[in-house]
Amino acid sequence: MKKTGQDDISALFDVWNGAIQTGNPENVAALYEEGTAILLPTMSSKVRHDHEEIADYFVQFLAEGPVGRIDEGNVRIFGEIAINSGLYTFTFEDDSSVQARFTFVYRWNGQRWMIVEHHSSAMPG
Repeated sequence: MKKTGQDDISALFDVWNGAIQTGNPENVAALYEEGTAILLPTMSSKVRHDHEEIADYFVQFLAEGPVGRIDEGNVRIFGEIAINSGLYTFTFEDDSSVQARFTFVYRWNGQRWMIVEHHSSAMPG
């Protein structure tokens, strides 16, 4: 495994946000590890358990034209597992926005970092 630093893990959000900008749910879902990833999404109460369900969530989410930015990120690396958690904000085409808490858990699969867990929940209040 190559040496990975906090900046490398932080940059994975930019990759994910770039996939969101393509408007293609399959591009986003491809960043989640097939067969193991779980998505607990911001704008749905349904837990997404597989590639098909994850892509399905992003169909509706991407239709709103989201652009994300991290307000506070906290990266921790434990060998082949890395976690980035904190606060992010999404702005949508209609100029609305939502701030949410997030946790991305990544696993090194021998070639690249894949999302194995993504939890996102709107800030209370």
